[in-house]
Amino acid sequence: MSKHIIKDFDELVANATDPPHKKARKITLTLLEEAIRASDPRIAIHKHVRLSTDRKTLKVEDAEFRLREASNLYVIGAGKASGAMTEEVEKLLGEQISEGCVSILRGTRTMFNTKFVELRESSHPLPGNDSVEATKRILTLVDKATPKDIVLGLFSGGGSSLFSLPPPTVKLEDFQKVIQLLLKRGATINELNALRKHVSQVSGGGLANLIASRGCTMIVLVLSDVVGDPLDVVAGGPTAPDTTTFKEAIDVMKRHNLWSDAPESIKQHLQRGLDGKVPETPKPGAGIFNNIYSFIIASNRQACYSAHKKARQMRLRSFVLSTMVEGEASEVGRVTAGIAKELAKYDSPIRKPAAMIMGGETTVTVTGDGKGGRNQELALSASRSIERVGTVVVASMGTDGVDGPTDAAGALVDSSTSTRAQTMNLDIDEYLSRNDSNTFFKTLGDGLIMTGSTGTNVNDITIVVTL
Repeated sequence: MSKHIIKDFDELVANATDPPHKKARKITLTLLEEAIRASDPRIAIHKHVRLSTDRKTLKVEDAEFRLREASNLYVIGAGKASGAMTEEVEKLLGEQISEGCVSILRGTRTMFNTKFVELRESSHPLPGNDSVEATKRILTLVDKATPKDIVLGLFSGGGSSLFSLPPPTVKLEDFQKVIQLLLKRGATINELNALRKHVSQVSGGGLANLIASRGCTMIVLVLSDVVGDPLDVVAGGPTAPDTTTFKEAIDVMKRHNLWSDAPESIKQHLQRGLDGKVPETPKPGAGIFNNIYSFIIASNRQACYSAHKKARQMRLRSFVLSTMVEGEASEVGRVTAGIAKELAKYDSPIRKPAAMIMGGETTVTVTGDGKGGRNQELALSASRSIERVGTVVVASMGTDGVDGPTDAAGALVDSSTSTRAQTMNLDIDEYLSRNDSNTFFKTLGDGLIMTGSTGTNVNDITIVVTL
């Protein structure tokens, strides 16, 4: 059994054309694995959450919550990392958990061992009937809560799909259609969530409304997959004040030329909201958030700086350029290549051997009919400009192990990728124009980073190594 998180680690190293590139690939993949380990939900829970020796006080960072003997502790949640979070919470709290239900990614149930909390598999990136049923089950637990009780929420990226409940007037298939179209047209996560939060009974502070109606205390542990870690965006912000409006949700659809052709149930619901016939989502300062305490326990920034620390330990000069990288994947790939060339040719801004680390989340505006993902497209775009510039490796991957509708987590390229493609008559520009990066790397027989589901999700990591 491989000791590596990246299943094809050894193969990717062996595919290098010379010893320096083998070394650079090995370093790059090691740094990516370090970033994923630093994002491990189990480690994050263990680091930030403690139970007093008398088991009567739950401590989260500097806050303390008294566990009354007559009260109940319910565990709920949703997201790609919530299964691992639940497993670690059970180790800590055990029989003190009264009941629980958490919505996790379909196909991952066997990865986790829980006794007190039910794990329900749900669909992603589009919510399905399973997502709706899991959400309804979670809400039955909230309905049981009294003012003496505590609800512990475990949320991470992917939660807006896994924890989803459209209003009765909106058909699920209509909601799915609009989200799918926005994804294809390169909508940002902020744009997607502006819509999701206004076509949901639980997102955009909707869960907070229900918690407030029960009068209980809620502790929320969050693994952030959003640039800048805004609580109102991660997992659709079910327990956070919403800064977006019905008007903004409509504007998102108009901006992406969807409004005129949108399903009627969606248009009518949003228009009723705009007209004041459907209540707006709760805003900052609303009293319903008084008994909700939220903590970000892992993020992209933490992952990037762990990779940076590892690079320094490996005797590389290293810097984190940004943890807030956004934009079109192919354009970001071109800029990344420019930084790589600067490092390789001029030893600037730091001297070789060097590592440059970036975090964030790019988007792809799909105009072709190919198969790919944002990280694969970023890497493929970068490969065009780093040809014959020394020993350079560029790799980009999603920390959740999934890049777009593919089985890859991302891709790795080096100074020889473009040359090898030319010898095989593979036109990189043509593959990029078709958004067909996954097919390119499979045809090349090199470059795809394979991890399977990692059990975490803190956005994307891009690493450049120059020797």
